[in-house]
Amino acid sequence: MKKFSFKAREWGGKSSKGLVEAGSQKEALTLLKGRGLVIVGIKEVTKSELELFLGRMVRRVSLKQIVNFTRQLATMMNAGLPLTDSLNLLKNQFEGSGLMEEVIERALDGVQSGAPLAKSLDPFKKVFGRAYVATIAAGEEGGVLEKVLEKLADNLENKNEFQGKVKGAMIYPVIVVLGMIGVMFVMMIFVLPKLMDLYVEFGSELPMATQVLMGISNFTTKFWFLLPVIAMGGVFGLKMAKKNPEMALKIDAMKLKIPIMGKLSEKTIMADSCRTLGMLLGAGISLVEALNIVAEAAENQVYIDAFKKAAERVEKGFTLADAISENPVFPVIVAQMTATGEETGKLDEILFKVSKYFATEAEQAVKALTSAIEPLIMIVLGIGVGFLVIAIVMPIYNLTSQF
Repeated sequence: MKKFSFKAREWGGKSSKGLVEAGSQKEALTLLKGRGLVIVGIKEVTKSELELFLGRMVRRVSLKQIVNFTRQLATMMNAGLPLTDSLNLLKNQFEGSGLMEEVIERALDGVQSGAPLAKSLDPFKKVFGRAYVATIAAGEEGGVLEKVLEKLADNLENKNEFQGKVKGAMIYPVIVVLGMIGVMFVMMIFVLPKLMDLYVEFGSELPMATQVLMGISNFTTKFWFLLPVIAMGGVFGLKMAKKNPEMALKIDAMKLKIPIMGKLSEKTIMADSCRTLGMLLGAGISLVEALNIVAEAAENQVYIDAFKKAAERVEKGFTLADAISENPVFPVIVAQMTATGEETGKLDEILFKVSKYFATEAEQAVKALTSAIEPLIMIVLGIGVGFLVIAIVMPIYNLTSQF
């Protein structure tokens, strides 16, 4: 429902103003006239761009919400419900879900005013992704929106399941690392300063390790409030650097060279990219356009450039397999499978199989990562405990030897 602010006069001449909810301005006027009011002015209340921006910063749409929305919309339309009725039902189902409710409401307003669903979702490209909106548009143009929604739902469910496996495997290492950081922070601020005061009071000669630890502890105690500022500054600086294409390319290339993590990132990007490319081609979108859309969704400048170059080569008449094989960024299996898909005319199906292959490889990479992190954490803990023993116990030993 839309909100309208109005100014009116009652039949006795008394003026009044307020808000009313209705499906359209015409409905709002009818409703107000039914109350015995003479309308002086009425206009729709819309949120400012600033309010929308702040709303998107605070409220986010999760992948799970998009999956549920797509699957339910596909089910309703396959059951024969009109698009407007389906969106209206979904709006009620997502009531109270924050930004997602607002997205559905705006999409419903656009469809009711005669716009296609893709155009109604176009302002929310950052929520759904360009590939999602382009696939919807292709489905509407081909008159197969229901089938396209089914494929989209399947694609998103696979993506959600894969991301869930990766996140689930990373929970244990992240908790352990955060626990280590928390213990170090408590030691530096609350425990070590008291011990250091004791050493200074007795005037014992402090080993180099203890002096280093004292310096770190003093800095942490006095300037602890700078730590989150430094962290936020680092994140902000990294984001600013990534706005420069050359810097973004260098940073993302370095990420891919990190042991284990780099391979995991590469396999994840290939799994998502091949799945999205297969979905777009299956929806009837041209190969060049599909490659450009996939490039935007790659989230790594190395692969963004690689897919854009592939699109340029295909536009010049090269096959996708040739365009991919020229770039060492793409694994050999991608070029081989792509060539098979182009020869058989089943490129979209082959790409889905390639995506499944890389998803499986990524899962194995995650297991390898978690297996490698556990002994690495033990080694770091051992070094840390050893350093603390030398830095704290040695002065105590020196003190006792003086008596």
